[in-house]
Order: sequence, then C-alpha cells, then structure tokens
Amino acid sequence: MTALNKPRIESIDILRGVVMVIMALDHVRDYFHYGSFFIDPTNLQTTTPLLFFTRFITNFCAPVFVFLSGTSAFLYGSNKSKPALFKFLFTRGIWLIFLEIVVNTFIWTFDVTYSLQIFQVIFAIGFSMICLSFLIYLPRKVILLVGIILIAGHNALDNIVMQGQSFQSIIWYFLHQDNALVYGSNHLVILHYPLIPWIGLMALGYLFGSFYKKDFDVSLRKKWLFRLGLGSLFLFVILRGFNVYGDLMPWSVQDTTTKSILSFFKVTKYPPSLLFLCITLGPAMLFLYAFENIKNKITDFFLVFGRVPLFYYFLHMLVIHILAIIGILIFGGNWQDMIVTGKSFMSETLKTYGYSLFIVYVIWISVVLLLYPLCKKYMTYKSNNKDKWWLSYL
Repeated sequence: MTALNKPRIESIDILRGVVMVIMALDHVRDYFHYGSFFIDPTNLQTTTPLLFFTRFITNFCAPVFVFLSGTSAFLYGSNKSKPALFKFLFTRGIWLIFLEIVVNTFIWTFDVTYSLQIFQVIFAIGFSMICLSFLIYLPRKVILLVGIILIAGHNALDNIVMQGQSFQSIIWYFLHQDNALVYGSNHLVILHYPLIPWIGLMALGYLFGSFYKKDFDVSLRKKWLFRLGLGSLFLFVILRGFNVYGDLMPWSVQDTTTKSILSFFKVTKYPPSLLFLCITLGPAMLFLYAFENIKNKITDFFLVFGRVPLFYYFLHMLVIHILAIIGILIFGGNWQDMIVTGKSFMSETLKTYGYSLFIVYVIWISVVLLLYPLCKKYMTYKSNNKDKWWLSYL
C-alpha cells in the first residue's frame, strides 16, 4: 500500500470502510432479493431472522457515515480558518445535493426522465454540511446543545403528522416525516431522510473530531470511546425496555420469543429515532475503541473503502444496477423493468422479481471484491495528488 503523504486517523477510515462494505449488502438486497422494492424486511409478520438481521446490520451505515462526515469536517478544518472551512462545507454541501438529485437518482433508476426522484443519504449529508457551515461559528457548548436537542428531542415531534402536498406539508416531510409525493400519474418523489436528526448527528460528529486532535491524549480518548459506547447501549436498553421515549414504534411481546426479540430491535430509521442512533452509534464508539491501534491485512482492506467513500458509493450503485439488468437478461424477464420510473414503481412492476438471500450474499461479496482494486487505485491517486483541490469534493 502506498504511504499517504499526510497522517490520517486510520481507525476512523477503517470504521467508515466497514460500514461502506456493509452498506453494499443492503443495496444488493434492494436490487436482487424477492420483492425487495416493496416488502419491508423488518415486518414481523413476514420476515425471517436472517432477513431481519440482513436489514438490521445495514442500519449502522447511514448514521455512522453522517457522524463521521462531521468528524472529517472538524479534522479538515483543524489547520484552516473558519471562513475557509465555511466555504468548503457550504460548497461541498451544495455539490452533494446536486450529485444526489442528478447523478445518484439516475444511477438508482436509469430513468432519463427523472420521473422517480429519491432524496437519500447523500442529500441528508449535503444539507447537514450546509447547516454545519454556519454552526461552526458558534461556541462548542452551543453546538453540543443544538446537536443533543435535535437528536434527543425530535421524537417529541412524532405526533405531528402532515398530509397532502401543501407547502407546509412538504417542508415538514423534508424536516421530520418520511413521505412520498405524487405529481400527476407518472412522477414520484420519495423523501426518505428527514433532516432534523441528521443535522444534529453531523453537529455531534463535528465535536467528536476534537478527540482526534494531535495533542489529545490517546488513553483519555479510549476512555471516552468506551464510556460513550457503553452509555449509548445502556440508554437504548433502558428507554427501549420501558417503552418510555425515543422511537416512533414501541416494541411489544409477540407470539414467539424470536419475534419478541426482533420487535425489541425494530427501531425507526426514517427519520432516525433516538434509540436507532443509540443502538448504531454505541457499537461504532466501541469499534473505534477496539481498533485504535490495530493494523493488519483485514484492516488494510477496509481502509481502502474508507478513504474513498464517495467514489465507492456511486461506483458500487452503478455496478449493482448493471448486474441486476444482466441478471434479468440471463434468467429471463424484461430488462426494461429495471429502468425504474415513477410509473413502474407506483404500479409495483417488480413486485414478484428477485432471488434468494443466498444469491444476495454471493453478489454482495462479488461486488465488494470487484471494486476493491479500483478503489485502491483511486485512493493512491488521491494520496499522491493532494495539491488538486477538486479531489476533496470526490
């Protein structure tokens, strides 16, 4: 592996790489599993433990990625002025929103008419970066307070439910309520990542970056990582156990022990509830604690994906979608069904399409191994061309 010209926090890159690899599993499932476009893999009445776990493990991806985006922003700005950091965050946020609307939507749908528009995690990161560009001017204690309020307090808004397509409703869908908008008979807009908790999460991730300043004591950092990790999991167990607060859907005892356990861990992602973030970020903190000084061939493997996350994201989605079309051509069916339009999505054209979970896992591993050499080459290129400013946007 080519040595990087500038020291980086390897444990952060490794964690980011791990969640990026796991993320591919969820996206392969989207395009290859039976009825995955329209069936909820966490529906207790229809799911299996393996399918539930396949979905649950991928829940770690979005919150960890958004949180570490805030951390990366802090580290990027550690040797820059506030105005320079503001400019970077603001322009990168706009760039990511553009990529979501124009590039990512096309890669997911292959629909040149853009009749199906999906606002996903790239949009949430971009908008949160724009907000963070203003928050960095506030005292750290204020940023901390804002982050905690947005994350811990937004579930108090769960009972506010909007309907229709008024201006107020659309704003609320963007801020807190997962929803979809239908325009005419052929156009569909899916708002999957309501913004309030994601903005708070990135703000806390930004503050978290202070643990990785050059002069920060490593032993003290590990103590904090351990405490934060266990504290998050403890808070999850307590709040979830008593169904007191923190999630849109309380758990309940089911007709089997297995279903009861699944119900306990079925937490809300859209928008990410307080409990969702506790159960995902807690293990992430413990991962950083455990891998502070670990370096071997396995960590080097994940490190590659963690250093080129945006490149990997768009490339893996493109490959997965193309493979899905190839699969239809080989095993029978109309390949044009994989051109996902607003009309085809609303008519559930792909409702009976798909393969077994075994096939999903095989394709997932194949995609990751296929992309590894390409990501490694790009990582090396980035590390050897740090003078090219535009690389920081890719």
